[in-house]
Amino acid sequence: LWVNQEDGVEEGTSDVQNGHLDPSADCLCLGRTVQNRDQMRANVINEIMSTERHYIKHLKDICEGYLKQCRKRRDMFSDEQLKIIFGNIEDIYRFQMGFVRDLEKQYNNEDPHLSEIGPCFLEHQDGFWIYSEYCNNHLDACMELSKLMKDSRYQHFFEACRLLQQMIDIAIDGFLLTPVQKICKYPLQLAELLKYTAQDHSDYRYVAAALAVMRNVTLQINERKRRLENIDKIAQWQASVLDWE
Repeated sequence: LWVNQEDGVEEGTSDVQNGHLDPSADCLCLGRTVQNRDQMRANVINEIMSTERHYIKHLKDICEGYLKQCRKRRDMFSDEQLKIIFGNIEDIYRFQMGFVRDLEKQYNNEDPHLSEIGPCFLEHQDGFWIYSEYCNNHLDACMELSKLMKDSRYQHFFEACRLLQQMIDIAIDGFLLTPVQKICKYPLQLAELLKYTAQDHSDYRYVAAALAVMRNVTLQINERKRRLENIDKIAQWQASVLDWE
């Protein structure tokens, strides 16, 4: 076996010296690499578009399936409670509708890898800051829901809302978590998209810029949330001191 391998090496060396190897082999490998990268980029683009469409459906279900029905039950919910539970979810829904419309315009259905979606993120970058208010309020929303769910009336009401809207089998707190998860997912999706975008692609610099923007948005949202939590802790401590005095 060792002798055969050596003979093979000698033959291969002889072929190279005699110029018998096909120079198109390297071109073929390069072509396959480009094709694979384009396919991976198409997969990422399709995943982004799919998740955006599903997300819009989630937001619509929250606004029409839950919030709209809650507003009809003044005997169960006050305006203050609804503001705590749902925050600015309607503002987020309106913003995302416009964002998705622009994404759809940039989406190349025939050749997804040619889609240029980076500019959409840059054009809408200021709008993503509305998530800050929602994320900062999310913990209070969970606490308010937890209190209400101790009453079976609210359990039955929210379940009836879900069934009436023909929503998937997820509790309301799961739906309300979706925007928090979504804003955190954008940098991950854009990083994956950039990974499979060639530097000579018309979308490359826009995707790179969009990634930097969305990383900054999520970073600042997390920082604001942390500061608010610290302020709340200080306020609770001051209140406890005053009560003690």
